[in-house]
Amino acid sequence: MPDFPILVHDYWPVLLSYLVGATPFGFLAGKMKGIDIREHGSGNIGATNVLRVLGKPVGITVLVLDVLKGLVPVMIAKLASDSSLLHIATAMAAILAHNYTFWLGFKGGKGIATTGGAILPLMPWALLAAVIGWILVLKISRYVSLASIAAALLIPLTLAVESLITGTWKGNIFAFGMFVCLLAIGKHRSNIGRLLRGEENRFDKKVRHP
Repeated sequence: MPDFPILVHDYWPVLLSYLVGATPFGFLAGKMKGIDIREHGSGNIGATNVLRVLGKPVGITVLVLDVLKGLVPVMIAKLASDSSLLHIATAMAAILAHNYTFWLGFKGGKGIATTGGAILPLMPWALLAAVIGWILVLKISRYVSLASIAAALLIPLTLAVESLITGTWKGNIFAFGMFVCLLAIGKHRSNIGRLLRGEENRFDKKVRHP
């Protein structure tokens, strides 16, 4: 019997995840401060740009909310069903909805925080490795984008190592890990270009809104 929900109503966690994931907290935070965050700093609605433009309290709040909108729907899906494919579909819905939110013409953030929240219940060791890698690369380079790319690469790498250690291969989880890795790198295409040209902003460079 395939590990796949049979009835349409079994997919409600995916729909919930998409609706929650599409909520552009960074954009809403900017509006509450009287600005369109897309017109300031890097133009991204994610927590890093919000932190740069609006300061730490607002930026950290957006970061936490972006993580939770990935985490909570997947946790609900795990409580509602044992289907690993449903869990993965729910996580994908949150990430894609954040990256391509319909509220903003299908243009959203880069999805790093939401991806972290979404994959925590599915691949905790890979997330731990990604977080450690992100912190180390950021500390050394001071580039958030480079740290995010390194973290993305560590996800499938850690899953592969974990499979070798345990002797258990979870093809659907590894495929999902590759998906989030490639999606994250793809969303950082412009950052990669700026890094190569030496034009990328370092994390300690403030672009505060007056």
